[in-house]
Amino acid sequence: MTTRMQIAMLIYMVVQAVTFGAGTVLVLATPLQTEAMTLMPAVVLLSSLASIPIAWWIAPRLQARFWRAKGRNADAISGPGVANSNP
Repeated sequence: MTTRMQIAMLIYMVVQAVTFGAGTVLVLATPLQTEAMTLMPAVVLLSSLASIPIAWWIAPRLQARFWRAKGRNADAISGPGVANSNP
């Protein structure tokens, strides 16, 4: 199993929780709330499926070698590249 796969599996549930929360807010805070009983199972399914490619996309950004290959330290997803840059 590759390192990317392992990282993606670790962050999948976090990504899934965020996408589920966004979908739930979209359904319950809009006029769609009248159809909530029908739409919520779809939100669960879509958030589960959409989280797979999102976690796969984020996973390499959490590896130091990804940023070394690009010649950069880090970005907003992976955080600061140097340990003492965090006050």
